[in-house]
Amino acid sequence: MGAAMVRRLVAAEHSVSVWNRSPDPVAALVADLGFDRLRPAESPADAVAGAEVVLTMLADGDVTRAVLLDTAVLAAMAPGTVVVDLGTSGVASAEALGRGLSDAGIRFVDAPVSGSVPAVAAGTLLVMASGDDDAVATAEPILSAFARKVLHVGAVGAGQVMKLAVNLVVHDLNAAVSEALRLAENSSVSREDAYSVLQESVVGAPFVQYKRPAFLDPETPVAMSLALVEKDLRLITEHARAHGEAAPLTEQALTSVRRAVEAGFGQRDMADLSRFATGVDAPGTPSL
Repeated sequence: MGAAMVRRLVAAEHSVSVWNRSPDPVAALVADLGFDRLRPAESPADAVAGAEVVLTMLADGDVTRAVLLDTAVLAAMAPGTVVVDLGTSGVASAEALGRGLSDAGIRFVDAPVSGSVPAVAAGTLLVMASGDDDAVATAEPILSAFARKVLHVGAVGAGQVMKLAVNLVVHDLNAAVSEALRLAENSSVSREDAYSVLQESVVGAPFVQYKRPAFLDPETPVAMSLALVEKDLRLITEHARAHGEAAPLTEQALTSVRRAVEAGFGQRDMADLSRFATGVDAPGTPSL
């Protein structure tokens, strides 16, 4: 998703310095886009030096905090720089980033997104931005390169709350579609026919529309891994429990995804949950 964002930013004629923990994706971007508006950075500190707006799209809150709150990175950013975290980092991580960056004179926007890699490419992402009005206003013209709308939802942390709420529905729906397909297939209805019915029915949400290739073809490139789904579901259920809310459907979805990850499905696409059966006759023992 980060690479897709870089492509949109360069197409919108922004100058972008880019760093990634593994170098191959950056090399691929350079091969496609050249060096005119794209500069590969040697380190996170090199990437943020001189930037007016810093965008991060990293796997989780631990990694995001480790990168952004590193002393070299903080020292490389000018006072007033706006840092925008676009990942699903969690509420506690967003609040910690807000405090740590503010202490260094850096403005922070917690801005997770709703949408897939194709949505980035089409410029139709939804950004759930939270933070000071001025910081969000500074970031919005940059975000508009790949977002159809930036919704300002409150103070830092509110963006993550809303991302968890959105992903609660997405991941529960993914689990429900997976169960529905297995139900149909086990009754001799082909997966393709069953999916076509789901798409055309009342449950044919945007997620069901754009995930069709992944549900029908296991060779479809991974858009979001089950390991990352497990991370999201853990954040959602932990947040719900911390606020005295029961989320029983989501707790069950977490159990199903966790079993799939433990069975070796962690790096496969979230749609591959439909190719994993938990084994109802032997609770706790996954079967393929």
